[in-house]
Amino acid sequence: MSDLVQNGYEDLGANPTKAQRLAFKEAKKKYCKALFYIQQNVDNQHFEKISNTSRSKEAWDILENYHNEGETVKQIKLKSYIRKYEIMQMEEDQKVSNYFSKMTEIVNLMKNRGENISDQMVVEKVLRSLNPKFDFIVVAIQKAKDVKSMKIEKLQSSLEVHELLVIEIQKDLYNKLFKHKHPRKREITRISSKRAKVKQTGPTMESIEHMAKLNLQE
Repeated sequence: MSDLVQNGYEDLGANPTKAQRLAFKEAKKKYCKALFYIQQNVDNQHFEKISNTSRSKEAWDILENYHNEGETVKQIKLKSYIRKYEIMQMEEDQKVSNYFSKMTEIVNLMKNRGENISDQMVVEKVLRSLNPKFDFIVVAIQKAKDVKSMKIEKLQSSLEVHELLVIEIQKDLYNKLFKHKHPRKREITRISSKRAKVKQTGPTMESIEHMAKLNLQE
């Protein structure tokens, strides 16, 4: 059937024999049936492109050209998504959930266009692209968990726990700063300095390692 679609069939010559007439009739019947099958197995968008064709080869050529052009566009888009994925970095004030949402969107677009990307690749990419306030938790995760087998959802959960921990510590320091009506200037300076340090780097390594042991064990 595919040869018939590609090559068509020969017209009857002068004074055809009975056998030639029968062969021509059978070939034409199959050729028309091939066109019917093509029209029946395409979606509405593709059917509009071949609805006015009368030969299966003509319909086949139209669809083949359209598919080849589509593949070119697909590869161009894939390269664009790969580039975005490679340069993607977490912004300073970006929430963990928002960053993972954007990362997942890009990864899905890449996969839909044929790119083979594993959970391990995404996990490693995320750990490399977090902003500096997550440095402690990245080290803790690498110590407490095998990154090669870590699921993306588990990584997101661990980072969100760290994010909440930092927020709570900042709130606690802020409350301590204004707890007394007349705190000493040296105490204010000490607490303010500590608060600024936590905001920049997060909690201490010891607290994160302890949290990692509790939250990363399966």
